[in-house]
Amino acid sequence: HLRLITLLLGLDNPLGTVAAVFHMMNHATFKASLFMAAGIIDHETGTRDMRRLSGLWKAMPITGTLAFVASAAMAGVPLMNGFLSKEMFFAETVDLSSTPLLDYGLPVAATVAGIFAVVYSLRFSVGVFLGPPARQLPLEPHEPVRWMRVPIEILVLLCIVVGIFPQWSIGPALDVAARPVVGGAMPPFSLAIWHGFNKPLVMSLIALGGGIALYLLLRRGVVAGRFKHAPLLGLNGQRLFESTLYGLDRASRWALAVLSTYRLQPQMLLMVLAAIVFASVALWAGGISWGDRPRVPGNLEFALLWVLGCVAALAAANQAKFHRLAALILLGAVGLAVSLTFLWFSAPDLALTQLTVEVVTTVLFLLGLRWLPKRRPEEAEHLGLRVRARRARDFVVSLVAGSGMAVLAYAMMTRPAPQSISPFFIDRSLPEGGGTNVVNVMLVDFRAFDTMGEITVLGIVGLTVYALLRRFRPPREMAALPPQQRAVPPDLVSDLINPRTAQDTALGYMMVPAVLVRLLLPIAVVIALYFFMRGHNLPGGGFVAGLCVAIAFLTQYIVAGTYWVEAHLQLKVIRWIALGMLAAVATGLGSLWFGYPFLTSHTAHVTLPGLGEVYFASAMLFDVGVFAVVVGATLLILTALAHQSVRGHRRAPEKTVTATTGPRDVD
Repeated sequence: HLRLITLLLGLDNPLGTVAAVFHMMNHATFKASLFMAAGIIDHETGTRDMRRLSGLWKAMPITGTLAFVASAAMAGVPLMNGFLSKEMFFAETVDLSSTPLLDYGLPVAATVAGIFAVVYSLRFSVGVFLGPPARQLPLEPHEPVRWMRVPIEILVLLCIVVGIFPQWSIGPALDVAARPVVGGAMPPFSLAIWHGFNKPLVMSLIALGGGIALYLLLRRGVVAGRFKHAPLLGLNGQRLFESTLYGLDRASRWALAVLSTYRLQPQMLLMVLAAIVFASVALWAGGISWGDRPRVPGNLEFALLWVLGCVAALAAANQAKFHRLAALILLGAVGLAVSLTFLWFSAPDLALTQLTVEVVTTVLFLLGLRWLPKRRPEEAEHLGLRVRARRARDFVVSLVAGSGMAVLAYAMMTRPAPQSISPFFIDRSLPEGGGTNVVNVMLVDFRAFDTMGEITVLGIVGLTVYALLRRFRPPREMAALPPQQRAVPPDLVSDLINPRTAQDTALGYMMVPAVLVRLLLPIAVVIALYFFMRGHNLPGGGFVAGLCVAIAFLTQYIVAGTYWVEAHLQLKVIRWIALGMLAAVATGLGSLWFGYPFLTSHTAHVTLPGLGEVYFASAMLFDVGVFAVVVGATLLILTALAHQSVRGHRRAPEKTVTATTGPRDVD
């Protein structure tokens, strides 16, 4: 069925596209119901092996009826939804005007595919539910609980309703779903049960009759013992499939043994080399040329900015192996150069986002630096010829790859710009989105559904990282205090606290920064609120505001310490994620409630006491959801790292000696 949908889309025909979308919707209903029926069978019998199942109708008549109806829809039986979309498919193959081979061969191939669809539909429904009752099943078959069948009943009802009343039941939904795929005006088509006695109907009848006949023939051969499996040109289909799968597995194991490694560096080298080879072949065959687009005048300050950024990038790459903190500082300088570049090219939203993301990333690395394995000093002292040769090779490969990307980028940017969609958003940002900041209006209005998907992924990532890190325990050498703190005299007592007896040693060593950071917390919250409120018309928005709040709290963890922060602030970051998602979904449901598409933005001018007339957009509620999810997910990830400093270390295995086995490791 998926290949059928792909074929319809490949016909490059508006009616074929409509038929593909229609069959996609029908396929979702009958195939989902069959999947759930298989789950019920597995749950109530203890197996889903069709070779062991038969005669379940007596024990599960309701489930059997639902499975038969769904199978009939999949086979394309009349008065079922699958019949309508499959008939549209047959009609498109008949009306195709191409080469003689396709004009005659495609309808024949479509009919043969329809025959096999009937065969495997009967194989499931008849083979599992009819015949003698199965014996020696893991569980005694019986009907599932009522609510377990409700989803299948709803889907099967849709199969019948759409098959009998297609225009009334699914016509409007099909128009909405297919119009963007068609990319213009919808072609004329009719969703009706009867279109007359025509070629598509004949093909449907041949597929049904041929499928039933082929199934009976194969079943009689299996019962008579003439063959154990359905014949395929004299070959055993199952054995052919298993042999192919085994061969692919052997080939993948060989490729894995030759090309793969547990080290990241060789894998990256192979990928970059492959990209260089393929790009070189393409350039050798097609060549490369520059465009005549007017160049931007050079600027000494901008060139100096990029020189400094490139120097910082090279220095960060050099220091990454020797001094990680220095590499992190230099990497932050590169991010600052990128942020200033966005600002230079009049993209303040991107500059602001890049700056806040750079700060969060730096904090992430700062929290993670302590848990990285220590570098052995001898690695920096003894560099043999092999190591030097490998580094020279990596330098040459990176230089070639970087130069190639620079050449391709220059060639693309000097060519005339293609037709842009920017005027569409610029012209409609204020009248339809209610804001002058085109970037923010796009995120929370025009493509708000994409943004909802992105914050959903962000929330899931935050929860996943938290679930992984909550079980992580640092090794003993990582959990110990840093050498600088261990070197403090034992009799040192400050005027505020004794660092030797404090629960969190950070309070004893960074007291002044801790006090300053606490004072900066409300200021950071006010700045975040400022960015949030202006985001619909000026650079800012919920994403940037959320990162500002997250940074403010994260600095508390770094400077004041985990114990102090969690003793004074009840953050409940998981609830932030949940409330943010609820706010985003509620905004979309609100537009549906008033009869508009999901997440459609609305604006109003509200008069408030003391403030006068205030402009309000419903997209602000959606932006609140973005803000809450960003704060919750970011804090959840980074505080999970911060918690490692207060957890117990992993216990090393203890070695014991016994009289019989000798030394052994005991956890």
